[in-house]
Amino acid sequence: MTHTRFAFVKANWHSEIVDKALEGFLELMPSENVDIFDVPGAFELPLMSRDLAATGRYAAVVAAALVVDGGIYRHDFVASAVVDGLMRAGLDTGVPVLSVSLTPHHFQETAHHKSIFSAHFVEKGREAAQAAQMIVDTRQRIAA
Repeated sequence: MTHTRFAFVKANWHSEIVDKALEGFLELMPSENVDIFDVPGAFELPLMSRDLAATGRYAAVVAAALVVDGGIYRHDFVASAVVDGLMRAGLDTGVPVLSVSLTPHHFQETAHHKSIFSAHFVEKGREAAQAAQMIVDTRQRIAA
């Protein structure tokens, strides 16, 4: 993998699970090439991602969050706004913004669910690292 800089933004809500995406990402990306940023929750990811992408320092930005159904319909709106906002941040800045923002249909605050989703986030972090590197490599080939 190249020595390109990446930004990794993660929501603090459910951080014990969301931080696992960063662990997976860092399995494939050297930590010295990754700047890590925290935001309160998923809703703040698009703005921070846009601001980081606009600096020109990063080849890609990765945003991670877990949006859960808290018993009200709000989670669907948050999840949609986050994914739409991340896409817009990438399109507006020309810097790839990748989403590891997941909205499970069923999540409960149990050890079993936390274990399942923690493992899933590690894998999604690895996939984000592969996707970030692939898009950077492809864009470099196009520019050459």
